[in-house]
Amino acid sequence: MLRVLENPLYYLDNFQDVLNWISARYADLLSVEETQFIAAFSALPQPSRALFVRLVMRKGCLFRASKLNYPEIGDARAAALPLLATGWVEADPAISLDELFELLLKAEIVQAFALAAPLKAARKAEQLDALREQHGESKPFSAWHPACTDVLYRIGLQVLCDRLRLIYFGNYHQDWSEFVLSDLGVYQYEKVEFSPQSRGFRTRQDIEHYEVLHQCRERYNDSAPADEVLQELAALPLSEDNTWLASRRDKLRFQIAQHLEKCQDWPAAYRAYADCRYPGARGRAIRVLEKDEQPQAAYERLTIALAAPESEAEQQLLLRMAPRLRRKLGHAKQAASAAAAVERIDLLLPYPEQACYVEGVVQQHLMREDAPVYYVENTLINSLFGLLCWPAIFKPMPGAFFHPFHRGPADLHSADFYQRRSKDFAACLAQLGDGSYHAAIRATLAAKHGIVSPFVSWDVLDDGLLDLALACIPAAHLKKAFERILLDIKSNRSGFPDLIQFWPAEQRYRMIEVKGPGDRLQDNQLRWIAYCAEHAMPVSVCYLQWQAAA
Repeated sequence: MLRVLENPLYYLDNFQDVLNWISARYADLLSVEETQFIAAFSALPQPSRALFVRLVMRKGCLFRASKLNYPEIGDARAAALPLLATGWVEADPAISLDELFELLLKAEIVQAFALAAPLKAARKAEQLDALREQHGESKPFSAWHPACTDVLYRIGLQVLCDRLRLIYFGNYHQDWSEFVLSDLGVYQYEKVEFSPQSRGFRTRQDIEHYEVLHQCRERYNDSAPADEVLQELAALPLSEDNTWLASRRDKLRFQIAQHLEKCQDWPAAYRAYADCRYPGARGRAIRVLEKDEQPQAAYERLTIALAAPESEAEQQLLLRMAPRLRRKLGHAKQAASAAAAVERIDLLLPYPEQACYVEGVVQQHLMREDAPVYYVENTLINSLFGLLCWPAIFKPMPGAFFHPFHRGPADLHSADFYQRRSKDFAACLAQLGDGSYHAAIRATLAAKHGIVSPFVSWDVLDDGLLDLALACIPAAHLKKAFERILLDIKSNRSGFPDLIQFWPAEQRYRMIEVKGPGDRLQDNQLRWIAYCAEHAMPVSVCYLQWQAAA
């Protein structure tokens, strides 16, 4: 049940909490402007502080006083006066015609420009087009519409407040709504101890570099030339020890390289991939050489990569390319290694009368009273892993947690995530060997239910499914699955079979991947299926076809 916010100034308290948090932990990184703002903000009257925060949290930077109706603030014009004195808010700013049209109603536009028929009845967009040529200059709101008694405000510190939000969260995708959603009970977060060293940014340069990376991404998303963005990324002097920012830069490089590959600009795509350390970039660079009809160069790099593949995903891609490249170069064909056998289920079923996923159709067909079937896909094994390994996942560590709204550790996808916590994960997985894992999983389920986790799907993991999973899936199989997740968390959290069927009387199970007509196994699914087959974990692939209509 959602909680009710009794404090009407909750947003002001939340904003002040952020300022206090930043002052306590990042004082040495703040600019003079930021430090002066934090000190001056606290000295303002409460209504003025509340109005400022309301403006900061709203969309845009232009606001009409008549639209600022907040009972807990009172008279918005009176509350704005101290803000005008500080210069944080400007009254009656010069605005363009386009900005004016965003602010005025159609009737106000007709009055402001004394429009006559037929333009008076036209749509706002048509009116704007008609007026643009003769009104290209910017001027104060009062000059655009002298008859209007309303006042227009422009907030001038949005960039600074966005930067403070960045310092607090360590990213730009989280915003002020996190506080409200938490206060309402929509999201619950694990409470992790924070030391003074728990900071997302270690230097002022880290903050500045993050902002540059963000601007590069925004420019690229706005269709800036790829080569310009790549040059700017290459020129960014990131410190060698800041792997977090380097990873963000490489991720953007990888995405740009993918776009260049899609555009078939092979030389540019290859250069972008070759300069990138993001997982998968090396394999894609080799693939681009193959596409560019450079089999010798591709094969030389492939041979080096196969000697030490960075992941199962890369190895899979390389092994798929190798026979083609060998054939193009005239090399002898190599015998393929035999894969472990996987059970195949072929079903021919009538087309359902009501719209239904193929997984649901197969689930209903295989369902038995003594052998229930659940549609779990990536949720069940991940949830069991998340519950058993909760202490390791949420262990307070430098760089992992630095504010109260983490859905998981910030370094979850870092290459050294597991290594930094190897002893903790070993202790968690050891419970699979001594039988205590049942109690550990149930205890975490009871103590942490509803808390946001990068692994646990609370809405799926009911008591019935948990009982069956713990009774029917051997501890050895869970350990193998958990070990594979830890090998590559980003890639191996997905690709699990769609369904799981239990035979509680026999304490056994099987996982079933479902493929409908024309569908085929994805690479991550192939890797999980092969892993399960290799370790004698029962897995089947079900191919469903529809019966022809009578």
